[in-house]
Amino acid sequence: MSKLFAKKQLSVLMAEAGESEKGLKRTLGAGSLIALGIGAIIGAGLFVRTAAAAGQHAGPAVTISFIIAAIGCALAGLCYAEFASMIPIAGSAYTYSYATLGEFIAWIIGWDLVLEYALGAATVAIGWSQYLNKLLTNVFHVTIPYQWCHSPFETSDAGVQGIMNVPSIFILLALTLLLIRGTQGSAIVNNIIVITKVAIVLLFIFLGWKFINPVNHTPFTIPATAGTVTMHNGQEVNYANFWNHGWAGVLRGAGVVFFAFIGFDAVSTAAQETKNPKRNMPIGILVSLAICTLLYILFSYVLTGIAPFQDFLKAGGEASVAYAIDTYMPGYGWLSTFITVAILAGFSSVILVMLLGQTRVFYSMSNDGLVPSVFAKLHPKYRTPYRSQWMFFVFVSLFAAFIPDNVVGDMTSIGTLFAFVLVCIGIIVMRKTNPELPRAFKTPMVPFIPLLGAAFCLTMIVSLGWENWGRLFVWLGLGFIVYFGYSVKHSKARKMIK
Repeated sequence: MSKLFAKKQLSVLMAEAGESEKGLKRTLGAGSLIALGIGAIIGAGLFVRTAAAAGQHAGPAVTISFIIAAIGCALAGLCYAEFASMIPIAGSAYTYSYATLGEFIAWIIGWDLVLEYALGAATVAIGWSQYLNKLLTNVFHVTIPYQWCHSPFETSDAGVQGIMNVPSIFILLALTLLLIRGTQGSAIVNNIIVITKVAIVLLFIFLGWKFINPVNHTPFTIPATAGTVTMHNGQEVNYANFWNHGWAGVLRGAGVVFFAFIGFDAVSTAAQETKNPKRNMPIGILVSLAICTLLYILFSYVLTGIAPFQDFLKAGGEASVAYAIDTYMPGYGWLSTFITVAILAGFSSVILVMLLGQTRVFYSMSNDGLVPSVFAKLHPKYRTPYRSQWMFFVFVSLFAAFIPDNVVGDMTSIGTLFAFVLVCIGIIVMRKTNPELPRAFKTPMVPFIPLLGAAFCLTMIVSLGWENWGRLFVWLGLGFIVYFGYSVKHSKARKMIK
């Protein structure tokens, strides 16, 4: 049992954090980290999940859903900031859990993060493909054939069956090549993308404000008597359901839009490639989260004010923003095209950070002996985990090319929330076991803040429904097979215990 919860010694972690000729190269400053966080956060969540949460659960009160999700993220972010300043090394929640809660919990987190990063990247790549097709159709009047931009499990209204989602593979390949060349070049590209999409988001808020119809914000939460609405895919949403109206709907909406915040923790996976991480990591995490929260609240308030929440079900989740502009903002059709460009840029930067985060987590796990050494092999010139990058390109591409995006669903959110809970608990444990360790940033009001953060995240997990719990347990079951079949035999921490 003692080996099952073997902890990685902090002295070993701090030694790994020191820069060496063989280690990851430190190139990122506070500004790049903030942009990295914004790049990961603003994307599918803002442009897709906002409409889905408003239409199905929260109505105009989706703005409150964003506030609830942001509070949970902020509380967890304070814990992340202390860990990142104290243990500035790649691996994020996995590394923190290894030092505080032991190897078995760390493995669960590391395996769980595959749901957030790898499958999250696949889901967003599918959305990127769909919006690329929309842009090509509207601007260049060229359409990618249905069968080459959809999975074999999808069929069009005309009866055409999908074969392979080729555009999703293209964007994954392009971003993989970019990441292999190094995080500094990737960060420069990401900075350009962030500036572009934030500018267009601000443009939508500014121009759309005058088109807000107060009627659409009344009542602010969905009443139980709102009836039943048939969605664009033929499914029905019954607003009498407990999680589809009132404050319960707002809470369920928080669980849905939480997907929009998952990027901020990916900043911590780049700690070992950050200059002065004890100062810059807390800045990168908390500032990017604060900026995006403000944009989310304003964006969702304007969007639900322009169009009735029921329209977001009928018009289709991913096209809802463009639909609202085309339908309720006469004379601003050009903005719809710009929004599509922003979505493509946003999705690209999200995929970039997700692929970065996934390989850095497995880089740490490989160095610990929990996964094969190939995941820690660095490029001789660029000093990036290029073999791991290629392997995850293949893995993510298989999901993006052949599996519909709705299969993953809320698994990304539930996996991330679970990681946040353990990080919050880890801060309390670390304060008890290593109170003397230098901390450039301290989480305030411990244990109150960490416990409140864990409570917020657990509440959002409950709101996501038992079906997602079931999928999570199946995924963890597969992880246990790998852990007890391979990791326990190669774990370096276990070998140090006699």
